[in-house]
Amino acid sequence: MDIYLIRHTQTATDPGLCYGQSDIALAASFADEMGKLHDKLPEFDDNCKVFSSPLTRCLQLAETFSDTVTTDPRLLELNFGDWEGQRFDDIDADVLQHWTNNFVTAAPPNGENFEDLYQRAGSFWQDLLAVEASAPAHAPRLRPVGEAEQVLVVTHAGVIRALLAHALNLPLANAFQLRIDSGSAHKLRQVGDYLYVEYINL
Repeated sequence: MDIYLIRHTQTATDPGLCYGQSDIALAASFADEMGKLHDKLPEFDDNCKVFSSPLTRCLQLAETFSDTVTTDPRLLELNFGDWEGQRFDDIDADVLQHWTNNFVTAAPPNGENFEDLYQRAGSFWQDLLAVEASAPAHAPRLRPVGEAEQVLVVTHAGVIRALLAHALNLPLANAFQLRIDSGSAHKLRQVGDYLYVEYINL
């Protein structure tokens, strides 16, 4: 199974705005950026499964790959709580520095920390890789995907870092050393019980 983690393209916001789970529009350059992304990726099979964060900036991109997109709230970006919609420059510098130094366990007021994001993204990840027979019949989960299939996951930088941390068993404090550009693709391949990372930040 080939798994492509794709970050949404640039947003219509000024630099420095905190907008984790705020539903903001894509930049006017979307069509051009989307075309460049498609050019970097292969042609996908008709049975390719596409999952997306429910936010517009991801769903709009996901729908260019498939008419059938499954949205999942576990793919939402980090919840910044009271900081949503604020400029980082307007947040108390000491409070912001404390969060920056301790983002794994520290959360913005009424928001979540990176460990929270890692856990919910990990729940999606485990469902994605699950074998149908391993779950009770009544358990809610994603439809399992076969080894030979292709999967696209259109989401956010924080979620991609969390999923790669799961795949590579990275310490969470190191996850932000992974560069995740807007409109970037990251490919993993599952062969049996082994998961390969084929490329990052294409």
